[in-house]
Amino acid sequence: MKSRVIAVPYVIWSGIFIIVPTLFVGYFAFTDSNGTFTFENISKIGKYANVFGRSIVYAAVATVLCLIFGYLLAYFMAHLKEHQKSLCLVLLMLPMWINLVLRTQALQNILMDNGVINRLLGLLNIPSLKLLDTSFSVVLGLIYNYLPFMVLPIFTSLEKLDNKVIEAAQDLGANSVNVFTKITLPLSMPGVYSGIIMVFIPCLSTFVISEKLGGGKVYLIGNVINDMFNQNYNFNVGAAISLVMMLIMIITLVVFGFLDDETKEGIL
Repeated sequence: MKSRVIAVPYVIWSGIFIIVPTLFVGYFAFTDSNGTFTFENISKIGKYANVFGRSIVYAAVATVLCLIFGYLLAYFMAHLKEHQKSLCLVLLMLPMWINLVLRTQALQNILMDNGVINRLLGLLNIPSLKLLDTSFSVVLGLIYNYLPFMVLPIFTSLEKLDNKVIEAAQDLGANSVNVFTKITLPLSMPGVYSGIIMVFIPCLSTFVISEKLGGGKVYLIGNVINDMFNQNYNFNVGAAISLVMMLIMIITLVVFGFLDDETKEGIL
């Protein structure tokens, strides 16, 4: 009974800020402007199929690159001394203390035609590059903003590894490749799955990064939802698209949760 009483504030909070807004999204998704029940809003989502596909591709590419760079960085950090680990964690998290919009604006200033990169290229007599308002700049912005969310769970998994297990494998004749593929990587997979979820979902729903770094040329599903609510004032279609996005995210969570459970069972 005591544990249930302690959970009451959380249940109230969840009801007000999670369940009620979700019910409103569902209501607007299946009604028209007059409040009449309809499936028309859902049927209109089809014309945004290409935007959905583009958003999934961009989110997947950013997640894969974050996984590659993030795993290497987490592996490097996990093998540092304690005070060096603390320093690296502070340096990794320091940019996250700044608002996402400000971070993206700073990256925009770096990538613009007269930005830092092109100025350095000019000093080296190298022709300037078109970096801003491209797919490259959007993916770079996704990686820059969400890389820490990949590094931290992987670093936590790697730091928990018992060195005695690795030493035992080496004593039994396993080389560095076998130790990594047979021990380190499987034991760190829970962190990998968590990192993928924490990066893929916000990358899929972003609109600020594509708006700032894409210059209107890279239109993602987050931009569609933002325009539906803030420009077109079509709450019904916007809610329908948001509902589909929630379903995609739930499916992603379920799939990777299932893979995480299988990994843990395999380890045990």
